[in-house]
Amino acid sequence: MNLKSWGLYPKIKSKVFPLINKTQLSKLLSSNKEFIPYGNGKSYGDSALNENIIHTKKYNFFLNFNEGTGLLHVQSGVTLDEVIEVFLPRGWFIKITPGTKLITVGGAISADIHGKNHHIDGCFSQSVEEFTLMLGNGEIKTIKKNDELFYATCGGMGLTGVILDAKIYLKKVNSKYINQTTIKTKNLKHTFEVFEKYQDLPYSVAWIDCLSRDIGKAIVMVGDFRDDNNLDYKKDKNLNIPFMFPTFVLNKFSVKLFNYLYYKKAPKRIEEKKVSIDSFFYPLDKINNWNRIYGKNGFTQYQFILPKESSFQGLQEILSKIASSGKGSFLAVLKLYGKENKNYLSFPIAGYSLALDFKIEKGVFELLDTLDEIVLKHGGRMYLAKDARMSKETLHKSYPKIKEFLNIRKKYNLTDKFNSLQSKRLDI
Repeated sequence: MNLKSWGLYPKIKSKVFPLINKTQLSKLLSSNKEFIPYGNGKSYGDSALNENIIHTKKYNFFLNFNEGTGLLHVQSGVTLDEVIEVFLPRGWFIKITPGTKLITVGGAISADIHGKNHHIDGCFSQSVEEFTLMLGNGEIKTIKKNDELFYATCGGMGLTGVILDAKIYLKKVNSKYINQTTIKTKNLKHTFEVFEKYQDLPYSVAWIDCLSRDIGKAIVMVGDFRDDNNLDYKKDKNLNIPFMFPTFVLNKFSVKLFNYLYYKKAPKRIEEKKVSIDSFFYPLDKINNWNRIYGKNGFTQYQFILPKESSFQGLQEILSKIASSGKGSFLAVLKLYGKENKNYLSFPIAGYSLALDFKIEKGVFELLDTLDEIVLKHGGRMYLAKDARMSKETLHKSYPKIKEFLNIRKKYNLTDKFNSLQSKRLDI
């Protein structure tokens, strides 16, 4: 079948092998083929693409739950959406969630995802007690914290084997609503001041107008769960993009107009209101097939992070470069991050991250190459789960633990069995 990432770029013809059970998977891995695990298809780049994929989505049983500790045991194909539907009415929520709930638990571990609360709670791996992993020779290992395969698998983009099941801790909550505070900022300095002022709140995020002359002006949203004992959760109704937009629809003029209107409609003063978890955590999930707005050529998400001491200057340079290029993104998300963890290829470091979506068009890769140089100059790096075009030189310069990861790949004979388009491009 023709397979593509959520960004619709790149595309590849793949043979799909569904994960049914451990015996079937072991036999599959005994062939001379190479594979990459594939969950719910929400990776933006080429990290889950190969000529042969192991599709884990239907390997999705709930195995056990400890009501006293919040420890949930699930197969790797269970999505965060499914967890929320079952457990939020019982007063439990995902400890670490990204901007979509439509990813699998196995994918969350493989990308070591993070969310609006990284500055306090870290990455998804912080909530993982243990998981079972099938290596390329069919051996099944139970992987716990402080195991070298834990450090390699969390953030390892599926290159250490197939995650079969995992035990993860959920978070006790008492509402399906968030108390959200919205603050409109004037420039990047003001935006940073707001993040620092509200850093004790567990959740924070900002939308930035990346084409504005007022570099870094933003709408910052911070919040925490309400305590109203209202747990009657039902998913918000979704809209749908029924067809692929013509490629000319998104251009510097339409993006600039959207950014202007989005910023203008925000309240002039600080606004506090009650919002649903779907609105606060997952606004884009309410639009089915929203990737179609970028047209048939697709898009690439560019997400980078800079150390805190160089974040302001680096973001000033990068936002200025984007504004002058005219290739702005109407989805530009800024977040504050806490300390780095021990995993070899986990993305976050203490500092600020910006994620932007760029339509695939003439000149965009050249622009991103230029941005790479600025990111490297300031000691930052790019997120593998979003990447579709970074060079191997850039990766190896920006991830200091890459050698430890490569040593694990060699030690367990994984290099001939688990590969993706991304791993080949980046020589990992």
